[in-house]
Amino acid sequence: MRKRELKNVEWTILIVAIILCVIGLIALFSATNETEHADFNKQCIWFVVSLIIMIGVMIIDYETLVKISPVLYGLFILLLIGVLFTPEINGATSWYDIGFFSFQPGEFAKIFVILFLALAINKIQERGKTEINRPTRLLVLLAILGVPVLLIIKQPDFGTAAAYIVAAALMIISAGINKKYIIGTIILVVVSVPLIYNFILPDHAKARIDIFLNPESDPRGAGYNIIQSKLAIGAGGLTGMGLLKGNQTQLGFLYPKTTDFIFAVIGEEMGFVIAGTVIILYVLLITKGIYVAKTAKDETGALIAAGITGIFLFHVVENIGMVMGLLPITGVPLPFISYGGSSLITNFILIGILLNISSKRQKTIFVK
Repeated sequence: MRKRELKNVEWTILIVAIILCVIGLIALFSATNETEHADFNKQCIWFVVSLIIMIGVMIIDYETLVKISPVLYGLFILLLIGVLFTPEINGATSWYDIGFFSFQPGEFAKIFVILFLALAINKIQERGKTEINRPTRLLVLLAILGVPVLLIIKQPDFGTAAAYIVAAALMIISAGINKKYIIGTIILVVVSVPLIYNFILPDHAKARIDIFLNPESDPRGAGYNIIQSKLAIGAGGLTGMGLLKGNQTQLGFLYPKTTDFIFAVIGEEMGFVIAGTVIILYVLLITKGIYVAKTAKDETGALIAAGITGIFLFHVVENIGMVMGLLPITGVPLPFISYGGSSLITNFILIGILLNISSKRQKTIFVK
């Protein structure tokens, strides 16, 4: 990477990601106290590995990644099909267990779906800016998105599938889709939600929605986790109960505290000050992602940055929302903070692509 490109890099994005990782590691250290910090030690290793991979992604021009994205997209479609035949873990077939590492193809596939969608949109727009509004072109984009989304729903993993949809929606909106499609989609969603709930959703998904609406209806069963999470956050107060001192965290009432409910650990043991700081850092990360999209040197870079920002936006809103009882529990991890090698590596690859895009821009051009 040339000196001029290094100066153009939006380093704030990387700094924010590292700070979030440090906060996550501190919370994870406390949350794994009874297991002699096994997951904490693994996460430290994945943190170092993720940074190394991110540097490699920064060096490779993102246009090269876009060119090879169809091949990688196809590879991960095969992996998503194959994972359906693996043994269930926590009721889902989402992982390949390769001994030292549980590989989750649904996480990594986010990268290549975004890159392939950006390539497809760019090819469509080469024929004219309004081509994106032709129904046949939209069907092509929906097919590219629909295949991995349906395979992930089959696992089942509705949270990850929703992240794909949000990312793709932001990309298509950024590409200049006609407002009538946006309005039509909103109407379709409003009409279809009750139909999906009553006739399509499996029982476990319905239960999550019911418990979200009234967790106290089953305080010892399905509503237990969200009740304990809200108790943990409330008990933290302004400055927290202190590391290794949280009641819900240390006494085993909060589960799973290293992944889905890691934000509750932060709220209980570090308090509102650090929990609020985490939210501010995420807002800064998402804002900078939008800025990279606005200042990208070309349409492809702008679309990719928009898709990546959509992934982060969904994960942050959904995870923190479900931990606070504001949204249904879907099991999506909190970026850079939740335990998990697949998630951490994927997030840093996405950060590397954002930094790559920002390095190629002209800083004198702020508005397209």
